[in-house]
Formats: sequence, structure tokens, C-alpha cells
Amino acid sequence: MALSDHARAVLAEAAGTFLFVSIGAGAIVADKMTSGGIGILGVAVAHGLALSVAVSMFGAISGGHFNPAVTLGVAVAGHHPRGRILSYWAAQAVGAIVAGLFVRLAFDSVPAAVDATRLGTPLVTNGVTVTTAIVVELVLTVFLLWAVFGTAVSPNAPRIAGFGIGLTVAADILIGGPLTGAAMNPARWLGPAVAAGFFDSWYVYIVGPLVGGALAGLTYRFIFASAQERAAV
Repeated sequence: MALSDHARAVLAEAAGTFLFVSIGAGAIVADKMTSGGIGILGVAVAHGLALSVAVSMFGAISGGHFNPAVTLGVAVAGHHPRGRILSYWAAQAVGAIVAGLFVRLAFDSVPAAVDATRLGTPLVTNGVTVTTAIVVELVLTVFLLWAVFGTAVSPNAPRIAGFGIGLTVAADILIGGPLTGAAMNPARWLGPAVAAGFFDSWYVYIVGPLVGGALAGLTYRFIFASAQERAAV
């Protein structure tokens, strides 16, 4: 029996999140393994490319969220059924946790790099206050959601697949990576955190992105969306 469209979408969200978190977190561990051979630019590019490919692969099936903050923001903007928020969140969490376990397995031979990076779990840098960390994650998530709306959600969006979204993630990491890890995504934090058993500052990676996603959804719905879009919501 063929799967329903919703079942296909949920599976696509799990698969896309698995791809994104595996490559993103794995790049951080690989950077430590090679004594900084990849660097922050390489880590940013790995995240951006992975998300670009994932959105291009699965966007037509599920919308290509792979991020609870994106799902929330798109729902707030009226472009995703609110009754499907929890199923998308569950799929994203499962995909991220499996990715964290995969990264642990892949780098099992280099325990020093695994321990030093906590499997790529985002971490607030010493000296950065909780308030600042939450604001950084919030603002960077707003930038990400604006890219989602402008390049994927809007009916007038340029057909560039996930390219603009991936570039935004890469750019966000270049500024926010040294401060908070620039997760912009509760699932991106959750997967490696569960696999590493490391939950420091968990609230930063839940509150910041979700509030940022909701705020971006509101700004799109009431400011940036066309009159035709607002009338249809």
C-alpha cells in the first residue's frame, strides 16, 4: 500500500535532518581530528552545502524544513498546517538523534576529537552571557527564516532550490559559530547532545531558535507577504 503524502513528508523530514546533522556535526569533529584543518569556514560550508542538498532533495516532498524553528515559523506565517507541527518535530528529532549516533560510530576511532567537540554539540563560549547567547540564536534564526520565506515559501521566490537557505546558514555560522555554535535549530543541537550526553545551556538552543522562528513568521505574514498571500491565509 502506498504511503500517504503526510507519511512521505514525515519520512523526508527525518531523512533530511539526518543528512544535515550528520554532515554538520561530523565536520566539527573532523576539524578537531585534523587539528583545525577544516576551520570555521570549512564547518560553515559543510553545513551550508548539506542543507542546500537536503532542501533540494526533499523540499518538494515535505517543504524541506529539517528544523523545528522553521516548521514553527512557516506555520505561524500560515504556510504549514498547524496540526502537523508535532509530527514534523518528532521526525526532525528522530533524524537528528540517529545522526548523532552515526557521528559517534563514524569517529569512534578518535575519542579525543569526540570528547573535545562533544560530537559537534553547540556550546556557548565562555564570557558570553545566557541573554546574549539566546539573542544571537534568535537573530540568526530570523535571518535563516527570512531566507526560507524569500527563496522557498513565497510564490514569487526565485527557483534556486536550497542554495539561498544553505548560504544563509553558512554565513550565520561565520559570525555566530564562535559565540554559540550558531545552531539556529533545536534538532541540530539535540542530535549530538543526546549522543554525547551533554546538555549544557540546552535552553539557549530551544528558546532562541523557536522564538526567532515565530518572530520571523510574524514579520513575513504581516509585513513581507504579498496582499494576495495574506488574503489566502
